Amino acid sequence: MRPLLFLIVSGLAMASAAVTEVRDADSLRAALRKLEAKDVIKIHGGDYPGGFSLANVADVTIEAVDPDNPPHFKGGSQAWHFSRCPGLTLRHLRCSGQSHNGINIDDGGPDRGRAANITLENLVISDTGPTGNFDAIKCSGLTDLTIRDCTISGWGGQAIDFVGCHRALITGCRFEGKAGFSQHTGPQFKGGSEDIVVENCKFTDAGGRPIQAGGSTGMAYFRPPGAKYEARRIIIRNNRIEGGDCACTFTGVDGAEFTGNTVIRPKKWIFRILTETRDEGFPPARNVRIAGNTFIFRAGEIQSTLNVGPHTAPETFIFANNTWYAEDRPESSRPDLPVEETGGTYGKPPLP
Repeated sequence: MRPLLFLIVSGLAMASAAVTEVRDADSLRAALRKLEAKDVIKIHGGDYPGGFSLANVADVTIEAVDPDNPPHFKGGSQAWHFSRCPGLTLRHLRCSGQSHNGINIDDGGPDRGRAANITLENLVISDTGPTGNFDAIKCSGLTDLTIRDCTISGWGGQAIDFVGCHRALITGCRFEGKAGFSQHTGPQFKGGSEDIVVENCKFTDAGGRPIQAGGSTGMAYFRPPGAKYEARRIIIRNNRIEGGDCACTFTGVDGAEFTGNTVIRPKKWIFRILTETRDEGFPPARNVRIAGNTFIFRAGEIQSTLNVGPHTAPETFIFANNTWYAEDRPESSRPDLPVEETGGTYGKPPLP
């Protein structure tokens, strides 16, 4: 009898969830005011202003009625702000022209506990900023987070900014830089972030630091409070990174992998190794494995293979089985590395 009772209770819980369709900004605001746990809001296509928010409601879904005709949230300071909304799912929404952040999701503050189980799917976010520390997607204190099949183009600060986020996956996304936007970094993980995977994404001219593992964070914003690392256990794999000042910047990261990626024509360096948080107890950038990648570059254009800053530990990096090809001068393909690479291939055009 217990399995039957479970099915009955589960069915009642599912039946109690409300599904509301909205067609304009006023009906959307009314639906948000009435929203309860496990409810669903379906939004018809059309133009909507920015400035929507939701707090302290769990397990809600906000999505387009028609994925092929998503609602378009235009302008305002932020398109959406969610605070302490565990179990949130957003899918098939479009945002553009926000002066601060496109979508901002947080835990209500470092002392409030993390918001968990967030899913962002098939979002299109463009023209955020255009300059300053303003992000397309800003996430603070989230855990078990998935960002899937999203497209981000033109931003001011970070394409995706993680502060104190844990166990997150960014997969199948596109990051496209645009003229007139400062685009400091693409995805960035800092403030105690850990166990992050970036995979199967495409980066095109995605700013000064297309991917940044680590960063520099004020002590009051770390999750958990008192963490002594900007980022650790960061995995960057099977991405295509074209243009940008470099492929990736390791900034005070304590443990990362960069594997199976294809890097094409970075403008200044292949990698940057930096340490920007130098408070007591914080490690230098260290313990990074770079293996099985393909690097296609122009020896006459990049300044050097690596840009290594002070207070770093490049001797702890591992390079293995990478293919390096300087297409303008194949004889200059061998990189200048701080440690000897094992199994590297130099000066041979990579297979298509």
